[in-house]
Amino acid sequence: MNRAPATPTPADQQRLALLIEAEAIQLKEFIALLEQEEALLGAGDTDALLALIPDKNERYRRLQRLSDDRSLLLGRLGLVTTDATIRGLLDGLPRVLARWDEVLDLARTASERNAINGKLILERMAHNQAALTVLLSAADQPPLYDAEGHTRAVGGGRMLGSA
Repeated sequence: MNRAPATPTPADQQRLALLIEAEAIQLKEFIALLEQEEALLGAGDTDALLALIPDKNERYRRLQRLSDDRSLLLGRLGLVTTDATIRGLLDGLPRVLARWDEVLDLARTASERNAINGKLILERMAHNQAALTVLLSAADQPPLYDAEGHTRAVGGGRMLGSA
């Protein structure tokens, strides 16, 4: 049984406006982290990249919680989370609508930057794999370490001419 959407109260509109404001702030901070990540990828600073991961993951979780809160609010009103729904709820609130447009732009920017960083990571991994392959083939030697990380003696096999 489908129920008719509830009429949003001014408190619902206020809550939605606050969620949009918080999302804009979080997206700006997330984009700054993505820019920092891109610079670190370019510099090859693995240690700094590893230190950045927890903050990036936390910011992502915060953004997800804000999105979930927005969906819960709209769901409670019997509405589906769409751009049109949000615009309808914010009709008559031009400043909040402008902030919503900013959130959409920031989300696109974050997605694009994240995709760029993903490509940089794949390129770096391919470069490292190619360099490792070259080094191993240039040495034309089996690995010097066994599966447990212990060193192996090089050339420990039979001597030529021996039985």
